Amino acid sequence: MRLKEIRKSRGISQLKLAMDLNMNQNSISRYECGEREADYSTLIKFADYFNVSLDYLLERTDNPDMMK
Repeated sequence: MRLKEIRKSRGISQLKLAMDLNMNQNSISRYECGEREADYSTLIKFADYFNVSLDYLLERTDNPDMMK
């Protein structure tokens, strides 16, 4: 998952992301390290937050656009 890459490119800390999405910072860290897999609703929250497609978030495409 590209979560860490996207988050860092936008200059957002793990703590800010966690607070914005009403999550725990430790969970964000575990998602980024691959220690934990996000469920569907969490993946959708991440994609919506960063305005990218799920396919981009999950590294199925290099095109971040949601509509293309």
